[in-house]
Amino acid sequence: MEKYSADNHTKTLRASRNALFLLFALPGVAFATWISRTAATRDMLAVSNAEMGWILFGLSVGSIIGLLSASRFIDCKGARDVIIGSMFFMIVGLICLGINIYFVSSMGAFSSLLVFGVGYGLAEVALNVEGSSIEQKLGTTLLPKFHGFFSVGTLVGALSGTAAASLHIPILYQFLTISVVFVLLVCMLYRFLPHGTGKKEKSGNKRREKHTTLRMEKKVLLIGLFVLGMAFAEGSANDWLPIVMVDGHEQSIVAGSIMYTIFVLTMTLTRMCSSYFLDRFGRVAVVRATIIMAVIGISIVIFGSNSYFLAFGVVLWGIGAA
Repeated sequence: MEKYSADNHTKTLRASRNALFLLFALPGVAFATWISRTAATRDMLAVSNAEMGWILFGLSVGSIIGLLSASRFIDCKGARDVIIGSMFFMIVGLICLGINIYFVSSMGAFSSLLVFGVGYGLAEVALNVEGSSIEQKLGTTLLPKFHGFFSVGTLVGALSGTAAASLHIPILYQFLTISVVFVLLVCMLYRFLPHGTGKKEKSGNKRREKHTTLRMEKKVLLIGLFVLGMAFAEGSANDWLPIVMVDGHEQSIVAGSIMYTIFVLTMTLTRMCSSYFLDRFGRVAVVRATIIMAVIGISIVIFGSNSYFLAFGVVLWGIGAA
């Protein structure tokens, strides 16, 4: 009887793990779907690059709000409910974004990206909390694989965006299609997630929390600067790579989407293989090599002209940012 119960519990955890693999991929699909159409969006809204920067700023603001508020919501509701809520925010944001692009509303696009960003930030925290919990219960390393599925999702989103651009499918129709798929998958998968992960039990006794102070050491500051720099390297490509290819190198909108797809594919493959290189060469050597590759890749994208040479630069940029 005990063996049957243990086997049943393991099957439940594996079902939760498999559902999380797909749920990790969904934000990647949605994010890359949007990024692959940024150049077309800029043209449809008839805005300058500076104005487009302000529109993209909405996504950053929303993401920060989501990241900062996620822990409080998880404490109150649990990771599963926050994951469902975050997906709702992303779906609403994506649909509204498509509508506002269709009706040429820059302020509406900014607001839609802000809503989308809130969902994206909430999902980033809640999915990792749920993933970490399942990882501990199964007693095996899973988080790198979960993050790998996010990268697979970005690849799927980039490919779908490139295909939609090449087939001249309107942005609104593409975003609506992705949103419908989102809703169907979330409705199918949420029931496999456990209840109450990360939720704090209410207690009548209020305990005083001890506030600890962190000593600012040079190593911590250097690590922080490194993380900031690499996040900037990846974020710059996510926000601007298609537009850079269209404006800076006179490529077509489809070519810009293809370059972004190459970037995402490179990051996905690099993350999948990262454990091997870390184990063989060590963290320090890998970090140094990837920084050099990122710098060389970005330089090629800035100063290069030949399409194949630019693609090579994008590959180096993707390896370095991953």
